[in-house]
Amino acid sequence: MRICIYEDSGVPWLEPIALTRPAFALRCGAECLFERHRRQFAADEVGFWMRPALVELWKLDHPDAPSNDADWVREQATVWINGRWLPAAQTAIDASAPHVGLVNGRIAYVVPPGNEAPNGQEIEAWLGAWRERLPACNVDGTMLDYLWNVVDQNGACLAEDADWFRVEHGARPLPPHVAVTGPAEQVIIADDAEIQPFVYADTRGGPVLIDRGAVIHSFSRLEGPCYVGRGSWVVGAKLRAGSTIGPASRVGGEIEASIIQGYSNKYHEGFLGHSYLGEWVNLAAATQTSDLRNDYDLIRVYVNGQRIATGRNKIGSYIGDHTKTGLSALLNTGSSIGAFASVLPSGSLLPTLVPSFCQVQHEQLQEVWDLRKLFATAARVMQRRGKSLTEMHRDFYYDLFEATSTDRAKTIRDSERRRLRRSV
Repeated sequence: MRICIYEDSGVPWLEPIALTRPAFALRCGAECLFERHRRQFAADEVGFWMRPALVELWKLDHPDAPSNDADWVREQATVWINGRWLPAAQTAIDASAPHVGLVNGRIAYVVPPGNEAPNGQEIEAWLGAWRERLPACNVDGTMLDYLWNVVDQNGACLAEDADWFRVEHGARPLPPHVAVTGPAEQVIIADDAEIQPFVYADTRGGPVLIDRGAVIHSFSRLEGPCYVGRGSWVVGAKLRAGSTIGPASRVGGEIEASIIQGYSNKYHEGFLGHSYLGEWVNLAAATQTSDLRNDYDLIRVYVNGQRIATGRNKIGSYIGDHTKTGLSALLNTGSSIGAFASVLPSGSLLPTLVPSFCQVQHEQLQEVWDLRKLFATAARVMQRRGKSLTEMHRDFYYDLFEATSTDRAKTIRDSERRRLRRSV
């Protein structure tokens, strides 16, 4: 099957993680959404359609993948798949006849007739027109509207991923020095992963998946379902159920039902629960994340300029790329922290909304203006993981700074008004 995975207008509701990557690049389970689509639908060719600002950045890591390429689409019949759609495990697409697949009335995929491609139209309008003209059927799965939906689905996806992960990595025997409660065959370890003595795995709730080059240090506890990505270290951590650690990350302390996109540090003690961290995030020692109000009430989260009722009583923090916390920072329940933010401790709970390119210092929210210094730090951080901050990255981040300026200014003004009222 030939597929094109696209972003729709729901992307802003997946911020701050989707600020710096396409929605289909978010992690859920042991892989990203686009990887899940490619594997589940046995796609032999995959193209992508995304926000124009992301195209060149995406090509850095996927140079051979057609991106926003209408000519490629016209070459052969292509199935268009919504990047926010998480299909059920057994869902298949019959591409033999034009039709539209719907999840709760929203487009999950479109099989257009012939080799049709958008002609300068907004992709959502073009696909919406096909919805009006083609027969529709209901399909199973979930549309990921918010980041808490992604975190909610993560554990179930990890449980589904065990079979293909075993095929991908083989059936390596469990090292004799690993203690296991539950089915031992549910600990699936890539050949070159390192498991040190005195590691404990609990597979009663699901599989423990350890990818290539990962290192599990002594005195770590792994509770399934969970996934440790390529080249990541678990440094004496308690990794609880429903957690995904992306590639080249360093994690310690306690992590529960959380996703780390990759290349991030939570090396030290401290709690992270029901959260989603982007890439190149650093949580300093003793950073604590509250994921439950002390009155057990339902939580609201700022998303896309609005305070959204989540209907959940357990939500931690959503933290964008290249953001850092200071020692002993206390992140409040339901926090949304943008990209390139700096959150310094104040001895009390920090603001629940910190826009991109902002600093919290002495309980005041301030804009960060020196982008050259900010990007120089980012370059050093990336170099430590063998990556480079290119001019293309810098251009994109400069544009992101401008694109987020209005929301940033409004949030700072509102924060200052609240501070002045409290002082009076």
